[in-house]
Amino acid sequence: MAVEYQNIFTRVQVRGPVHIGPPMAPGSWVRQGKPFFVYWFGKFGDAQVGPFYLGFLGLASIICGVIAIEIIGLNMWASVGWDPVQFVRQLPWLALEPPPPEYGLSLPPLNKGGWWLVAGFFLTASILLWWLRTYRRARALGMGTHVAWAFAAAIWLYLVLGFIRPVLMGSWSEAVPFGIFPHLDWTAAFSIRYGNLFYNPFHALSIAFLYGSVLLFAMHGATILAVSRFGGERELEQITDRGTAAERAALFWRWTMGFNATMESIHRWAWWFAVLCPLTGGIGILLTGTAVDNWYLWAVKHGVAPAYPAVFPPFPIPGVTQ
Repeated sequence: MAVEYQNIFTRVQVRGPVHIGPPMAPGSWVRQGKPFFVYWFGKFGDAQVGPFYLGFLGLASIICGVIAIEIIGLNMWASVGWDPVQFVRQLPWLALEPPPPEYGLSLPPLNKGGWWLVAGFFLTASILLWWLRTYRRARALGMGTHVAWAFAAAIWLYLVLGFIRPVLMGSWSEAVPFGIFPHLDWTAAFSIRYGNLFYNPFHALSIAFLYGSVLLFAMHGATILAVSRFGGERELEQITDRGTAAERAALFWRWTMGFNATMESIHRWAWWFAVLCPLTGGIGILLTGTAVDNWYLWAVKHGVAPAYPAVFPPFPIPGVTQ
């Protein structure tokens, strides 16, 4: 019986008539597509697919995103001589680089970083349009706008890396290249150049909120699954009319964690932890190079890190005058 309730996957699919959704406000675009069910989708979430609603903002966002991805992809393909095999083989290492430092914030030729600026413009437009769509869809459905503001926290970090900090530094070359490993290489070089980001207190906060949000989401999900045999997945009911699932979950948390996160408060905990990860990370990146040139020296000055002893050269070298 105990194994029966280790329900990591959805075990029961309750399927009724397709749900079209609440009535749309006058003047809205119509929903597209005939809804249908997919059994394996129902194993992980809702089995119903469709109907879809794009609207003007959604369509404009997708068009801008496709343009940006096409520019990035074609530049990467051109960098391997239009060889499709090498494009696929080297894709994780290919990049579209920002303009070199000598161009500052000016508009460089397309093959000198201009394509990076064009792609960045369309990618940013796509993201901002999708944010606006997220906000307006929530309002249209009578929901809170919590998802939109969580998304805005991630957009803040994206804009700091690719726009705000480069503008403050006076050069597009400070921005992140488009590419998988090249963007990771940029991160490593950025940390070395500015004295190790591990000494950046906002970087430390960002990592703490990153790990903390992962832990909170995993623990909350696990707790709800553990009390699903008592109806724990009906969390809204348990918030307003606390039943045995909420009582057992609260007792479990008090016994194991020393305090109680309620069916309602755990979502606020997780939301804040997740949102503060990119917010503090963006602050740390924004201060790097603009206010602090070397985070290790900053940490030594403020008593966060010890200074390295002057031990060079550590021992006499034969043939070298000391």
